[in-house]
Amino acid sequence: MPFVTKLTVESGDRYALEDVVSEIKETAARKGVELKGPHPQSPEDITVPQSKRLSADGDRFDPWRHTVFTRTIEIIGYEEFARDVTGWEFPNRVHVGASVEQRRGTGR
Repeated sequence: MPFVTKLTVESGDRYALEDVVSEIKETAARKGVELKGPHPQSPEDITVPQSKRLSADGDRFDPWRHTVFTRTIEIIGYEEFARDVTGWEFPNRVHVGASVEQRRGTGR
């Protein structure tokens, strides 16, 4: 029963995100690791209200707007490669999260 490591790569900087995803893909290809993905997700637009004062009352600035881009990559098996990738140093503006699950074959 293989372990599946799902990497979620997020950033507000689309180019930095694509650089990280490309580096993961190229390293996997060199080591013979098969990946599923990257799967792009719809960009998420985030809006944050900004008060002009520390108290909640009063005037507000225009809200701060930010777009977050996300890609997911699945590594099926190859636990050592997955462990290595999660230990890499990534740019501060790129967030990489990992989740692991064990998949069972059908009919069990």
